[in-house]
Amino acid sequence: MVRIVDIREVTRPIASPIRNAYIDFSKMTTSLVAVVTDVVRDGRRVVGYGFNSNGRYGQGGLIRERFAPRLLEAPPESLLDADGGNLDPNRVWAAMMANEKPGGHGERSVAVGTLDMAVWDAVAKIADKPLFRLLAEHHGVVAEPCVFVYAAGGYYHPGKDLAALRAEMRSYLDRGYTVVKMKIGGASIDEDQRRIEAVLAELGHHGHARLAVDANGRFDLETAIAYAKMLRRYDLFWYEEPGDPLDYRLQTALAEFYPGAMAVGENLFSHQDARNLIRYGGLRPDRDWLQFDCTLSYGLSEYLRTLKMLHEAGWSWRRCIPHGGHQMSLAIAAGLGLGGSENYPDLFQPYGGFPDGVRVEAGQVTLPELPGIGFEGKSDLHAVMRELAE
Repeated sequence: MVRIVDIREVTRPIASPIRNAYIDFSKMTTSLVAVVTDVVRDGRRVVGYGFNSNGRYGQGGLIRERFAPRLLEAPPESLLDADGGNLDPNRVWAAMMANEKPGGHGERSVAVGTLDMAVWDAVAKIADKPLFRLLAEHHGVVAEPCVFVYAAGGYYHPGKDLAALRAEMRSYLDRGYTVVKMKIGGASIDEDQRRIEAVLAELGHHGHARLAVDANGRFDLETAIAYAKMLRRYDLFWYEEPGDPLDYRLQTALAEFYPGAMAVGENLFSHQDARNLIRYGGLRPDRDWLQFDCTLSYGLSEYLRTLKMLHEAGWSWRRCIPHGGHQMSLAIAAGLGLGGSENYPDLFQPYGGFPDGVRVEAGQVTLPELPGIGFEGKSDLHAVMRELAE
């Protein structure tokens, strides 16, 4: 019988002197967890790993004091699948959420999502399959290991002028990306327009490359509309999160002023909040994008409920491009046919990026056939993970 024998957590810095329109990252942290099982492969215990996405701080206290103890105290058989040969992520999730009231989808969703990532990693390793193939099999679809990725960057940084911003974006294009993203809303609208036009001028030298912009929820309705009127003169990939993530009225009103694609959802942390966005946010399923991040929103087990809701509401899963820039989102995109995944080529390392040797070609990456999520293929990340596990 498969058992979870230990759960370990460490909160580590991923600090950087960058900022977006709302926060700086000078004190940013992430929680790294290892879920140790009694299953042995090649002389080593199978360990599932997880961590939370950037932009939300590590949740070591909640993990160590509330959620990990529930898993370790649960009867081992209550966490297993019907055959008893593997962990059942949904049963594990239910054990973590025992004695939790509904609502309040804030910090606890990050703690649960971090552990959930590690559980899915362990489950796929025990099955000796890449997670993306396991997901495809469970849902009766064909896995698509070739996934669209875009490069997220363009942060505000002390001393970063337009030449430096152009050089950053050029470096992404030189590495094979066809879509790049930059921050707006942390400067005046006139300065942001100059920054946008500088990047677009750079992209003009690289064929059909596109630019997305991200306001990180900074604007009230009046400012969001002012930016929309400025932005609509450009052929942008999307206009991201203009206002507070729970201000569905703002999002609805903005569609009247911005005919192009908008992207939202990275700061909604439950399938109930995602459902309210779809019901009341005025989004357009023919052009807008959804960025729900499973590691911030109770994990893949909850994300699957969000995807079910989207299907019932008439949305294609192709409109989902998850936030986070990590291999978990990549695996979900490849296994379930999402529209792609975010990536941070130079930031938040070693947690972001791809396994060693994976290269971006024409805006896409091909996932290697590694068991689990594939962390073992990224040497700098795996070294940190093994240090925690051993």
